[in-house]
Amino acid sequence: MSPAQPFWLTKTLTEMSAAEWESLCDGCGKCCLHKIEDEDTDELLYTRIACRQLDLGTVRCRDYAGRFKAVSACLNVRDLAPENYHWLPLTCAYRLLAESQPLPDWHPLISASLDSVVGADVSIIRWAVSERDVSEADWFDHVLEGIEL
Repeated sequence: MSPAQPFWLTKTLTEMSAAEWESLCDGCGKCCLHKIEDEDTDELLYTRIACRQLDLGTVRCRDYAGRFKAVSACLNVRDLAPENYHWLPLTCAYRLLAESQPLPDWHPLISASLDSVVGADVSIIRWAVSERDVSEADWFDHVLEGIEL
């Protein structure tokens, strides 16, 4: 008898249970970075500025259960159709699976360690700043250039 395949290989994103869905999040924090749309080019620019609800020491939301009420711009990825995941970071498990790509070796579901995300330098933990510390007028000063998310 062969071992059962992991759920992410046998189910679509829409078929996953809430617990399975949540376990796909690697905790990198990239989706919590503010983005700016360039009005001239319509290009989506990532900043190193994290949502005020993100604890930069743990890269976890301070109010995960209430995040949509606490931050009106917080987007529920599960409510989006997978074809709209193009704005998610290139390393995001939701995007990878929607694009029929494998999870990377550092993903906690593969490595069995939450620390592997930081160890692979995929987390924002070392370079993000909180929106609490940056005036909105200065956000363009924090646009990430030359960094592929």
